[in-house]
Amino acid sequence: MPYVKTRDGTDLYVKDWGSGPPVILIHGWPLSADSWDAQALALAENGFRAIAYDRRGFGRSGQPWSGYDYDTLADDLADVMKATGATSDVTLVGFSMGGGEVARYMSRHGGEGVASAVLVASVVPYMLKTDDHPEGVPETQFEQIADGIKQDRAKFFRHTFFPQFYGVGYISSPVSDDVLDQSTTTALLAGLHPTLAAAQAFGHTDFRSDLAHFNVPTLIIHGTKDQTVPIDATARLAAKGISRSQLIEYDGEPHGLNVTASDRLTKDLLTFLGR
Repeated sequence: MPYVKTRDGTDLYVKDWGSGPPVILIHGWPLSADSWDAQALALAENGFRAIAYDRRGFGRSGQPWSGYDYDTLADDLADVMKATGATSDVTLVGFSMGGGEVARYMSRHGGEGVASAVLVASVVPYMLKTDDHPEGVPETQFEQIADGIKQDRAKFFRHTFFPQFYGVGYISSPVSDDVLDQSTTTALLAGLHPTLAAAQAFGHTDFRSDLAHFNVPTLIIHGTKDQTVPIDATARLAAKGISRSQLIEYDGEPHGLNVTASDRLTKDLLTFLGR
């Protein structure tokens, strides 16, 4: 196995490192499981089984036309758990879009096998600005993302999206140009249709009703300077809606804190997991 076949026949690329209690790492848009490598390595070296997979349509996984809604994505997660035998004492860790898979798995699959959860820079509970969610992101911003992807995907990711993702400014940058190049290359492995469809899903799926299904200890980590997934629209509300949650705010950190604050994130994950 590096591949798992889902219930609708889609092949998902899976990385499975180490042994011990399983920790399943779900990546953000528009990246792949490789974005978790630093944390996966540390988990494996500290007595955990680190499992990370490329979401359908992204990285090395298959690119079907359908299935980019969160019900299907949660079913994909369930299929990965079953195929790998990671069915008990599991910690689910979702970054950005991946937080939605965690939330929908907890509601749609009753959190079966899950002992704890972690939401990192997550889109939960809701990204879109609406009358009853004024903290959200205006629809026009999602339209701009889609337009940028359609017009020149490589240029949009390299010069607009990822600089914001990692908090690159006019004077200084917390990451190298090489990181921006690598992230762009990874993003371009995804199909155009999956890229657009997944963006539509994370931007418009309301997870507020899923929060009550988090019945396990839940760690929430988010950067206060996240311009991609604003903390007021997501993490702070998620912390209020999840009864057994702990929120850790990373002061001044951008969305891509898995890179800009990699060591701190790894330490906080291991501490939460009891290491």
